[in-house]
Amino acid sequence: MNLNLLALLTLGAYLGSSACLVRNFYQKSHCRSAMYTAWLAVCGHIAYISIIFLQINRFNFSFFSTASMVSALVVLLLLFANFRKPVEKLGIAIFPLAALMLGLDMFFPDKHHSLQEYNWQMSTHIFSSIIAFSLLNIAALQAILLAIQEKQLRKHPPKKFILSLPALQTMESLLFQMITLGLLFLSVSLVTGVVFIDDLFAQHLVHKTVLSIIAWLIFSALLIGRLRYGWRGQTAVNFTLAGFVLLLLAYFGSKLVLEVILNRV
Repeated sequence: MNLNLLALLTLGAYLGSSACLVRNFYQKSHCRSAMYTAWLAVCGHIAYISIIFLQINRFNFSFFSTASMVSALVVLLLLFANFRKPVEKLGIAIFPLAALMLGLDMFFPDKHHSLQEYNWQMSTHIFSSIIAFSLLNIAALQAILLAIQEKQLRKHPPKKFILSLPALQTMESLLFQMITLGLLFLSVSLVTGVVFIDDLFAQHLVHKTVLSIIAWLIFSALLIGRLRYGWRGQTAVNFTLAGFVLLLLAYFGSKLVLEVILNRV
């Protein structure tokens, strides 16, 4: 199949799934067809990434390609999480974002920054970083939704969208599950970075290292506070968003400036 045609079909599936979720929300119906369409979209997205990998015989870690890969993984994690908890409404935000990242990757291809010069140790570090960021991306979206839900439930009557969400306890449970898994992979990323990277505090890496460590401390403090002091609600939201913003700056801040704004590789 033509690569651009595959990308366009995938974009259509993402947007179709998002539209179906919005329609189901207003009609108070189930989102089964939306989820089926989302599975088709993410399979097409993974196929797109895989075909490019086979063409150049390596992964492409340019800015847009990495963002596309992360968005596909976020969608996949959301769909698997939906088997256990009714979190499909997060797709209203995630699916269009994945479509946008795939579209940017398609229209702004860049075959630099591959794994050609990397060994398995560095590959482990990179992929654990991507998985950690993806999990904590979902956690951040969950935290935003949780904050809105908690605020709206104090109003009488709360808005229809809030009433359609899972119970507050379910939403909070999923948030801390995602944070725990994300912190685990972030720990692997930091450990492999310390072990396998010669100078983790070199000039071009120091901001990533420092911001990632601070984010790790924030998420760790949140989980410890949850266990020891019962932290929840707005405290959990604030910690989650602060940690995620630091990771966003660490992982994508410099890539955006160097590759997109300054056009340097």
